[in-house]
Amino acid sequence: MSKKKSLAAGLAVAGTIAAVGISAKAMEARQTLRQAAQFDHQATGVAVTRDGRRFVNFPRWTDDAPISVAEVLADGSLRPYPDATWNSWRNAKANEMPVGDYFVCVQSIVPDDHGNLWVLDPGAPGNEKILEGAPKIVKIDLATDQVVKVIHVPLDVALQGSYLNDIRFSPDGKTGYITDSGTRGAIIVVDLETGQGFRALDGHKSTQIDKSVTVELDGQALVRPDGRQPAFAADGIAISNDGGTLYYQALTGRTLYSIATAKLRADVSEVERGNAVETVATTHVADGLWMSKAGILYLTSPTDYSVTRLAGDTVVTVLSDKRLRWPDTFAEGPDGTMYLTASHIQDTHWFKPGAPPSIRTELFTFEPAS
Repeated sequence: MSKKKSLAAGLAVAGTIAAVGISAKAMEARQTLRQAAQFDHQATGVAVTRDGRRFVNFPRWTDDAPISVAEVLADGSLRPYPDATWNSWRNAKANEMPVGDYFVCVQSIVPDDHGNLWVLDPGAPGNEKILEGAPKIVKIDLATDQVVKVIHVPLDVALQGSYLNDIRFSPDGKTGYITDSGTRGAIIVVDLETGQGFRALDGHKSTQIDKSVTVELDGQALVRPDGRQPAFAADGIAISNDGGTLYYQALTGRTLYSIATAKLRADVSEVERGNAVETVATTHVADGLWMSKAGILYLTSPTDYSVTRLAGDTVVTVLSDKRLRWPDTFAEGPDGTMYLTASHIQDTHWFKPGAPPSIRTELFTFEPAS
């Protein structure tokens, strides 16, 4: 059973989450959204390293993206990363190329604090059926630009119907926590040294879609031509700076949850784990989460083109801009600058019949909230 988190506890766990007294309007007025890059394909994930290198990824959702992971160079051009070979898989060659050796459908890219970039590949082109052997986590050494480890996520962990969405790491770099936003939501816990993993909170209320939530844009329900609404389970994920608390939320939901990472060990029972889940705040439909180095928990708000932040047991607006057509994923630069992709999900042919397979998307920046 979920427990309502007190304001004091929320402040203690999140770090130095700033004072609540700033009004949403005043905070929004101080923020300016700047476009950093534009792409000819749908970008979802973004990563910025401690030395300022920028990376983006392109999932194979509505087109056969020519690059899955790219470094964004100073002039805005893209360099396949770590090389062209890893990015050479194509849908048309699905029966010819071993899915475990190439990027198949990359959903997110996240740097750790130990000089590595991790690529999360759910292995489900079109956000549909998992290709057996394709779900994996790929570790790239940023100093050498070489793949140094591939962790394959087996089908008894990445179940058919799963979609590995985003990942966060323990401060020691030994554990990864992945949201499964697919048919049956869960938190997947992976030992990054041994490669072993397991499903936690599998089917728990906190990791599932909220069937009472309707995803709306501009006052209208967002639906596919066949009437289906977006139905994504545990999606956004963040970890406190001390590594003690994991935050997560279903995209089709309006509740932010947390759990102590100590309860995400393999020797903890699911009953004990479920009882340890806490309700942090009533929020809004949210895709990406990010805990900044300053202890501010950011959330994207796709339905009103906004970014919010946690303030105690509620959220306040940081900025709102119509250019944020589905604000998706955050990253943080070495100087605290926040990066954010706009993935234009509502502009794909999933929801807009007649839209081209490839759509233009953007990478934006904004100054951190204070």
